[in-house]
Amino acid sequence: MSIDVLNETTFDLDELELVACSRFVMEQMRVHPGADLCVRLVDEEAMTTLHVQWMDLPGPTDVMSFPMDELTPGHEGEDPEEGILGDIVLCPSVAQKQAMEAGHALEEELLLLTTHGILHLLGFDHAEPEEEKEMFDLQRTLLLTFLAGRGRPV
Repeated sequence: MSIDVLNETTFDLDELELVACSRFVMEQMRVHPGADLCVRLVDEEAMTTLHVQWMDLPGPTDVMSFPMDELTPGHEGEDPEEGILGDIVLCPSVAQKQAMEAGHALEEELLLLTTHGILHLLGFDHAEPEEEKEMFDLQRTLLLTFLAGRGRPV
């Protein structure tokens, strides 16, 4: 599994923790061990450009996902598809504002957004209430399990 983190911001972040979280989520979702993922951290200006270009929405957002080979979660007893999972783009400055509002650290918000982004790459969505419940329940379980495994309070 190849996971690259490209920090194009001035934020001093624990890139290894983002890799560990990404690897954990991908393994739990039974993504092929040869799959590739890129996590890119950008400033608000770059995120605004992407948000307008791809979603036709103004201003920066917290996370965007760009799937490549449209991989889906693997299932017990089946061999998962090999390929490139895709790219996740995170905006730490937007995430920092959200973390402050939620009352937790920036690092925790970035781990949440990374998990969220990977689920989007695997085809999960939250446009409909049933989809939202499924995706957010799974996201919460994955993140809490990851944090508990790292010896962090949940």
